[in-house]
Amino acid sequence: MNEQREGNPVMESDSLKTQHNNLWRLVIAQALAGANAVVVYATGAIVGSMLAPSPLLATLPISIFVVGMAVCILPVGRIARLYGRRASFLVGAAAGVIAGLVAMVALLLGWFWLFCTATFFGGVYAAVVLSFRFAAADAVPAERKAKALSLVMAGGVAAGVVGPQLVTWTMHLWPAQVYVATFLAQAIAAALSALVLLGVRLPKPTAAEIAGGRPLWQVARQPRFIAAVICGAVTYMLMNFLMTAAPLAMHMHGHSHTHTNLGVQWHVIAMYAPSFFTGSLITRYGAARMTALGLVLTAISAAVGLGGLDVAHFWWMLILLGIGWNFGFLGASAWVLECHRPEEKNRVQSLNDFLIFGVMALGSFLSGGILGAYGWSTVLWISFIPLSITLLALALAKKQKE
Repeated sequence: MNEQREGNPVMESDSLKTQHNNLWRLVIAQALAGANAVVVYATGAIVGSMLAPSPLLATLPISIFVVGMAVCILPVGRIARLYGRRASFLVGAAAGVIAGLVAMVALLLGWFWLFCTATFFGGVYAAVVLSFRFAAADAVPAERKAKALSLVMAGGVAAGVVGPQLVTWTMHLWPAQVYVATFLAQAIAAALSALVLLGVRLPKPTAAEIAGGRPLWQVARQPRFIAAVICGAVTYMLMNFLMTAAPLAMHMHGHSHTHTNLGVQWHVIAMYAPSFFTGSLITRYGAARMTALGLVLTAISAAVGLGGLDVAHFWWMLILLGIGWNFGFLGASAWVLECHRPEEKNRVQSLNDFLIFGVMALGSFLSGGILGAYGWSTVLWISFIPLSITLLALALAKKQKE
């Protein structure tokens, strides 16, 4: 009975072991799940151009992927609030398996709209995977939340290495149709992720968490929350806007599949590798400053892309875009953690991600049409508009705070 007392070393040791177990399982699951997004971004526009009835629809599968993220984040958040985060994680992993298997069938049959259905399920999986970052922050003290959040995102480094190579190694394994084996491998990776997530031990939702706390509108009208959502949404939207078009633009300008896959690989590594220290930087310099730095790096990446059409220009653009996304998105995510009470976390975090993915979907739909109609340079020039508006809004928010 004495072991149950608060502050007992045995209880504290068990709690610390549970935190470490959860954290590393989430890191591994993040690495496995990252193959889902990498495969879709590396192949979606190319497969779309092969199957679509019109060239203007080539990037639609990636846009549908983002729609899947936006449409399902609130229902998945409700599952997490009522039944716990692990239940939502397993729902997401199941969607990942479905995505890979349906995409494989779509390629074998040559059905464009079935392939879009597959990427929708892939989007559901990707939305759930992004909630790993908030789950990691749940069970740690306040001073460690930013580091826990960023460490889980660092699991994406493995996805950045393995994902594009998985595409390269498997895309011709089924001679009759390129990428069929790739999507089978993606489904297997999702199934492995589910096995890892079965061992995550998170607290069951409390009565207060199920009730949900304050009405969402009261939380959403906070200037700090509004600024965090705008910055997170624009950071993610521009990453998706440029990343959606880049592989197809490389393909259109005569670059090989291998060069395209390597570009995606370095982009994903750049997205996640800084996570090993981003949390420490946020703790030291603040979420707002790191978010601003991410937006500036995104602007620099677009400028590099405008410098030419060589492989090096695409690769450096993608690398800088990835680093900018990391600083901007994790900075904005850490900012969101400051905007809600513990019992409100699932609802507020789901609302944040819903708004982010909704803006992403708009950017993704626009990207393919602009690329097809006006070319790669126009895609890059347009990205400066939301960047400028967001940096201005961030400056005004900082001035009001002062």
